[in-house]
Amino acid sequence: MRFALAVAVCGGLVLAGCGGGSSSGSGGTPPILPPTANAGGPYTGSVGTAVTFNGSGSKDPQNQALTYSWSFGDGGTGTGANPTHTYAQVAGQTSTVYTVSLTVQDTSGYSGQAGTTATIQGVAPLSDAGLTGMVATGTTGIAGAHVYLFAANTTGYGTASVSLLSATETGTSDAVGTYVLTNSMGNFTMSGDYTCTSGQQLYTYALGGTAGTQAVGSAGLLAAIGSCPATSSSVVAQVNEVSTVAAAYALAGFATDAVHVSSSGTALALTGIANAFSNAANLVKLSTGVALTTTPTTGSNGTVPQAEIDSLANILSVCVNPGNFVASNCSQLLQDALSVAGTQPTDTATAAINIAHNPGSSLISDIYNFQPSSPPYTPTLGRQPNDFTLAVSYSGGGLNGPQGIAIDGSGNAWVTNDTVASVTKLSSAGAVLSGTSGYTGGGLSVPYGIAIDGAGDAWIANSSNGSVTEYSATGAALSGTNGFTGCNMSGPKGIAIDGSNNVWIPDTGHNDVCELSSAGAVLSGGTGYTGGGLNGPDAIAIDGTGNVWVANYSGGSVSKFSSAGAVLSGANGYTGSGLHDPNGVATDANGSAWISNLSPSSVTEISKSGVLVSGTNGYTSGALSSPVGVAVDGLGNVWVANQSGNTVTEFSNAAAVVSGSTGYGGATGTASGIAIDGSGNVWVGNSTQGSVTVYIGAATPVVTPLAVAVKNNTVGARP
Repeated sequence: MRFALAVAVCGGLVLAGCGGGSSSGSGGTPPILPPTANAGGPYTGSVGTAVTFNGSGSKDPQNQALTYSWSFGDGGTGTGANPTHTYAQVAGQTSTVYTVSLTVQDTSGYSGQAGTTATIQGVAPLSDAGLTGMVATGTTGIAGAHVYLFAANTTGYGTASVSLLSATETGTSDAVGTYVLTNSMGNFTMSGDYTCTSGQQLYTYALGGTAGTQAVGSAGLLAAIGSCPATSSSVVAQVNEVSTVAAAYALAGFATDAVHVSSSGTALALTGIANAFSNAANLVKLSTGVALTTTPTTGSNGTVPQAEIDSLANILSVCVNPGNFVASNCSQLLQDALSVAGTQPTDTATAAINIAHNPGSSLISDIYNFQPSSPPYTPTLGRQPNDFTLAVSYSGGGLNGPQGIAIDGSGNAWVTNDTVASVTKLSSAGAVLSGTSGYTGGGLSVPYGIAIDGAGDAWIANSSNGSVTEYSATGAALSGTNGFTGCNMSGPKGIAIDGSNNVWIPDTGHNDVCELSSAGAVLSGGTGYTGGGLNGPDAIAIDGTGNVWVANYSGGSVSKFSSAGAVLSGANGYTGSGLHDPNGVATDANGSAWISNLSPSSVTEISKSGVLVSGTNGYTSGALSSPVGVAVDGLGNVWVANQSGNTVTEFSNAAAVVSGSTGYGGATGTASGIAIDGSGNVWVGNSTQGSVTVYIGAATPVVTPLAVAVKNNTVGARP
C-alpha cells in the first residue's frame, strides 16, 4: 500500500512535476495524486444498535475506483463506503468514545487515511432486583453452597462470564468470583449485592456445599435467570439438577463450561443469546425447578420432553443428592461426560453442558446407567434413549404439512404448509405469531421453499401455480393477488436470496433458474438462466461469494452459476459421488456445497472449485434414511433431515459422524425441511404430523437470515 504525493524536487524547489522543460499545464504527464479519505462523522449511537458510517465523501483526483477499509476502534473492521457496525456495552461505562479510521485505496495502489470518532452511549446499570432462591437436590436444601451471579459475556465467544456480585457487599469471593452462601436450608439472597445492565443475560451458578450430612464438592448447579430485571422486579430461582439441565441445553451454543457463557457483541449475537435464555424458560419453571410438560407460551403449543429432562437431572444427582451419592459413580460420570475436546469436567454443571454438546456420544449407555433407584425427579424415561438431544415439538398456528423452514434476524421461524397453502410464523420460543391459520393469500399455492431477505420479508416458492409470494415481516402480502410470475415459472420448489436481496428460484418445469429483484422484476431474462446441466432443478443455495448452487433432482447433478448467471459447472454440471435424486443443498464457510440425496441415501460434498470430495458413493454413514434437507451450523457441522427415519444426522465439517450410529431421534412424522437459528437450535418440519421439532441448543449458532450471511460473507459462521 503506497501513501504518496507525486512530487519532484527540481533545482531545490518542490514542484508538481519536472523534466523536459514542460509541465502538466503545457502538455506534460500529469502527476498521480493519492486519494483523499473522508470518514464522515463524528458519529453517535448506542450499544446494541447498528451505526452507519459514511465514507462517500472520499475522492480520487484521477476518478479511479476506491476500496474502503474501516477500523471502528473496538477491534471491529468493515469494508465499503457505507458499512454498519454495532458496539457492545463496556462494563462500568455509560459512554465510550471510539477512534474510527478509514483507509481508501485507488486502483493505482495509492492510499489516503482519515479519522473521526464514534461516541457510543451505554446503558446505565440498574439497581438489583430482589433475587432470592434455594439451592437444592430434590427436596433437600444444600447448605454452605457458593452461589455466584454471572452475566453472559458479549466480547467474544469463549470468554469468561461477567461476575456481577459486589465483593464489598458480600464480603466473600474466591477464584471463581464473588458469591453468597446458602443457609442451613439452602436458601440464599442477593438483594442489594449486585447491579446489572439492561440487556445483560443473567444466570446463577452454585458450587459445592453439604446436602444433609453429605459434602457434595462436585455439585455444580445452574439456573438461567434471563434479562437483567427492572428495579421493581422480584425474582425467585430454584437452583437444582433440573434447572441445570435446562440451562445447559438452552445455552449450549454459547457455553464452553459453567463460567464461560459468551457471544460476540453483534446485534444478531445479542439477539441469539437472549433467545437462548428465553428457551430455558420453556423447559423448567424457574421459581420451582420443576420440568415442564408444555411450553408456557400462550396456547401452550409446545410439548416438552419432561421425562428426559428429569432423567438427566437424576443422573446428575449421583454427585449431589445424599440418597443417591456414590463417590465412585460420581467420579465415573465426570469421566464419561467429557467435552468435545476430551476435557473432564470437575462438577455437574459443566458435565451437563458437555452432555448437551455430545448428545450422540458413544458413552450414552454408560451415562444413562447412572439413573438412581430412588430418583428425586419424576417422571423418568422407561428405557435408554436413542440419544440425549432435547427435542420440543410445536403445533398450531396453521401448521399442516410443513415443508420449508427459514429463520429471520429475530430468530423467528417461518414455515411453509403445502397442504393448506399457508405460512406459519413462530417466535424463537415457539409462540405462534401468524394467527390460528397462518398467513394466506398473495398467490400461495402448494408453498414449498422459503427464504428471508435482508429486510425481514419472506419469499415463498409456490410449486403448484408457478409463482413466488412475498410477505412483509408482519405477514402482509407484498406480491399482489397472484404473486410474482416472471420467467414463465412452472413448478418452482427451492428459493434463495443473495446479498443484494435478489431472489433466485430454480424452475423444475422449465429447467432454468429465475432471478428476481427485491421488487419482483425479472433480472434473468424471460426464460431465466439455462445450461450447466439443469434438469429438474429442485433446491438452491448461495455461498459467501455470491455463487449459486442448484441441485437437479431429475438429472442427478449439481449446477453452479456465478452471481451474474454464468455457468461455472460445465455443460453437464457436477455428477458422481452419490448424486442421485438430490433435493437439498447448503454451503459452508469454505465455499463448499453439501447435497442431500434422497435415494440411495447419501450426502455429497463438492468443494468451491468443483472437486467431488465425498468419494464414489458420497457419505452414507450416520443412519441416513431418505435425506430431504441439509443445513450448516456456525462450526461448519452439517445437519441432515431424514424423511424415512424421522431422525437427524450430524456430520462434522470433515464428514465425521457426530450423531452416532442411529442419528438423533425426536422428529415425529416424516421429517422435511431443516434450519438452524442464531441460538443454536435446529428446526425440523414434521410433514405428516403438522408440527415442527426443535432440538434445543444442539448446534452452533449461525448468522440469520442466510441472505445477511451471504451479504457479509459469513455463511457458516457464528453471528
